[in-house]
Amino acid sequence: MSQVKMIAVDMDGTFLTSKNDYDREMFQQLYQKMLEKDVKFVVASGNQYYQLKSFFPELDKELAFVAENGAYIVNEEEEVFCGELSQETVHEILDVLGNYENVHTILCGRESAYINKNEPQTFIDHGSIYYHRLKPVDDLYAVSDDTLFKFALTVPAGKVEQILADLTAEVGGKITPVSSGHEDVDLIIPGVHKANGLMKLQELWGIKDEEVAAFGDSGNDLEMLKHAGYSYAMGNAHPKVKEVAKEIIETNNDNGVLKQIEKLLSE
Repeated sequence: MSQVKMIAVDMDGTFLTSKNDYDREMFQQLYQKMLEKDVKFVVASGNQYYQLKSFFPELDKELAFVAENGAYIVNEEEEVFCGELSQETVHEILDVLGNYENVHTILCGRESAYINKNEPQTFIDHGSIYYHRLKPVDDLYAVSDDTLFKFALTVPAGKVEQILADLTAEVGGKITPVSSGHEDVDLIIPGVHKANGLMKLQELWGIKDEEVAAFGDSGNDLEMLKHAGYSYAMGNAHPKVKEVAKEIIETNNDNGVLKQIEKLLSE
């Protein structure tokens, strides 16, 4: 196979340990090696750009981020792509979500994410871990002065597969439900997923599919892993993810991603 020229990593359950951190010293050494070999490092996550940046305080100005599952792409602080849902679609989806009991919703946009201020405080606190810009509002229907591109849902434990199936049946034509780990479900613009984000960056940099290495653990990583020439599922990944990846590596808590990057860079 060809030499790797781009490494794309999912964050939660993949690059980050369950303590929500990574081996920063090891990454720094590997990142220097990537620079020497002209290998691009891409953060590809369902989370918000402003949250993802916070994990790389020294490097955020030089990295590329495929944030919000591909709806918002930034390279070296320059916006490359921003998806958009029509106001009509946003309202239709909110109507449908209103019928689901115990499903909590965050509406995601370019400037901020939005949450109903009457949501339980535990959910608001949970949301603010993944959305550093999270604005409590009186009414999600009234959010209109932002470009909106995603819904992030927290669903009751053990109900992810059922709710994914139900939502796909109800609104699958307008929006695509995907699992994003942590008993969470994201509703994304059809076709606007992580693989689409990687393709936009590849175009920018002249990188072929077979020169891409991708790492993931959840349903929202499937397209990216199918797309990449080198694809790795974490030892802790969902069974569906292990099926599509070319290789299964150690878990996120065993530094699986960094060990594999080290191997790739020494080839």
